[in-house]
Amino acid sequence: MEKPAESAEEPKRRIRALHTAETITVYQAYKPQIAEVTARDGRFPATWSRERMTWIKPSFLWMMYRCGWATKKLQERVLALEITRTGFESALAGACPSHHDREVFADRAAWGRRLHSTSVRVQWDPERDLDLRPLAHRSLQLGLAGWATRAYADAWLVSVRDVTGLAHEIHALVRAGDRAAATALLPDERPYAIGDDLAGVIGATRVGATGPGGQSALGGSDGTGVSGAAGGG
Repeated sequence: MEKPAESAEEPKRRIRALHTAETITVYQAYKPQIAEVTARDGRFPATWSRERMTWIKPSFLWMMYRCGWATKKLQERVLALEITRTGFESALAGACPSHHDREVFADRAAWGRRLHSTSVRVQWDPERDLDLRPLAHRSLQLGLAGWATRAYADAWLVSVRDVTGLAHEIHALVRAGDRAAATALLPDERPYAIGDDLAGVIGATRVGATGPGGQSALGGSDGTGVSGAAGGG
């Protein structure tokens, strides 16, 4: 079993992402036939199923872990998908942890009712370093189904970039031992601050909450004091 690498006072569950005042960038990996059309047209083709669950990841390195630096079969192309913050946060508001999380639902029955009445799933998995080793803090994965999948594909999407070349370039630098150069090419993922209401829904670490050893979590980038981040799955 891999031992999580150390992280410097990073809250356990925080959303970190490349974002602007209006948008947030998430990542998905696809087979070339889907990725090429989507990147070219800036939207998903009609053949892309809007009726099944699709998982989006704000963390570039977690996406690299999942797709093996864009080398796994049917995950050879990585897309950076810029979506509206309004859409993203509406998904968070309608979400439920994919597994029973006592930090969000003390009552398992209440979690079960929420699970069956919502279309969005939240999962917090260990964030990854450049060697794709697990870190102590978590990274958000958001599973969209039903209305959320359709809105993601046809309403929230702002732009699409194929970042497969970037993935390969960073991987080559890591393999060559040039970690500084590899780090410099990583997307600028900063804390994505959310309100207490959304933090409670997704089980994000609340800044100011005392953690193990009496330490307090760090704040979000806009000083609101709430950060989105992780456990589970």
